[in-house]
Amino acid sequence: MKKKDANVEGFTLVEVLLSLSLTALLLSLLSGGMYIASEEWNRSSESLEFQIDQNLSLLQFERALQGAFPHSYANPESLAREIFFSGESDSLSWVSTVSPQRKPGLTAWRLYNEPSLGVMLQLAPAFTDNPQLRLNEAKPSLVLPNYRLEVRYLTPGGERQMEWSSVWYGSELMSLPSAVYLEFIPENSRVNRGRADLLTSLRSNSHRSLQPIRPNIGLQL
Repeated sequence: MKKKDANVEGFTLVEVLLSLSLTALLLSLLSGGMYIASEEWNRSSESLEFQIDQNLSLLQFERALQGAFPHSYANPESLAREIFFSGESDSLSWVSTVSPQRKPGLTAWRLYNEPSLGVMLQLAPAFTDNPQLRLNEAKPSLVLPNYRLEVRYLTPGGERQMEWSSVWYGSELMSLPSAVYLEFIPENSRVNRGRADLLTSLRSNSHRSLQPIRPNIGLQL
């Protein structure tokens, strides 16, 4: 019988433990790097999705304002005809020929601020009466979370000049403003989101039969 070679080469216990330690260290570094990359990817994806949703919302608001219609209705108390358009510094209600669901007929829109939530949107069908009651009963949707809405209205001023006002009531002025400026301001400073604004003209701002009244309001920007 042949004797076994006593000088058989192999790994010592220290070498095995050292290689296992290095492998575990490399795996931990690799997993940490993958976690950081994954978190950065998720943040970038969320930011991109928000930017897409924000741009789509702004485009929708712009189309709805461009399609603003001087919707008239009869006041049940005075029986006089009035124009539906209620514009304040933090809310705006109007009737548009544009519907986000592409439904036929006119649609009443309302944008307003909801504290601690953001900018809300309400939609309701507009018939021959005042659509304000249906707007108040419509289910609101959060369109821009953690944002605040500020609105200004372009109105004819004195000596053929144009001025920006913080309010516009169609029931009193019998017309729509020439243009509307919407500014969306982020409320949460921890979220890295910039301001967004929208300036659009209102093409059909005068009614065919109702004579507009020149407003005597002049809060300039």
